[in-house]
Order: sequence, then structure tokens, then C-alpha cells
Amino acid sequence: MSVASNIKRLREEKGLLQKEVAAEVDLGVSHYSKIENGQREASVDLLDKLSKFYGITIDDIVHMGDDIPTDIVLEDKTTSEQMRLISELDEKDKSIVFGMIETMLTKKKFKDFFTKNVAML
Repeated sequence: MSVASNIKRLREEKGLLQKEVAAEVDLGVSHYSKIENGQREASVDLLDKLSKFYGITIDDIVHMGDDIPTDIVLEDKTTSEQMRLISELDEKDKSIVFGMIETMLTKKKFKDFFTKNVAML
């Protein structure tokens, strides 16, 4: 759905007239009508006012009803794809990820060392 149709849908779901919403967001009725009909783009300022008026986020207005993925599951990615995704992180997050990997590898080395040496006793 388009942003315009999402804005219209919100208004209609609340049983409001265009003139009522236009007054709330400080727009003329004609200007607001053109936004709902897709003849004009909604500004960020207008989206902010609408989100406050309806008690939702701007993202909710823009992506209403869309299935937006919330998580990336690395299990179904190839190793090279996993590394590409990690490389897109900011430096602090990359450092945390690599620190966790180093910790796990060190833990595995100690476990292998103890298992090998205990078996020799």
C-alpha cells in the first residue's frame, strides 16, 4: 500500500472526515485531500503530526500492513553471507561479535585440551 492510502485508511478506520484530520494537522482540506489521493507527497512533518494524532509511529503509517522482517537468522546463510552481514555492522558491534567468537574459540581450546589430557591420565 502507498503512504497516501495508509493515511486515508487510518482516517476512515477512526470514522473521521478529511476536514477534521486536516484541522488537527494544520493543513487546508484541499491540500490534505491531495495527499490522501496521492497527488502530493506527505512531508515528514505531516507524518510526524499524523503519527502523534493517531498514537502510532511514522513507521506504522509508512509500512502499514507490510510484512517487515524483524530478525535475520544467520543459520540459513552461507559463511560468506554471514561474514558480509557482520561486516555491515558498526565498529563497536563488530568488535563485540568478534570478541564473542574469540571467547568461544578459547573455551573450545581449553575444553579440548582438558579432554585430551584427562584421557591420558
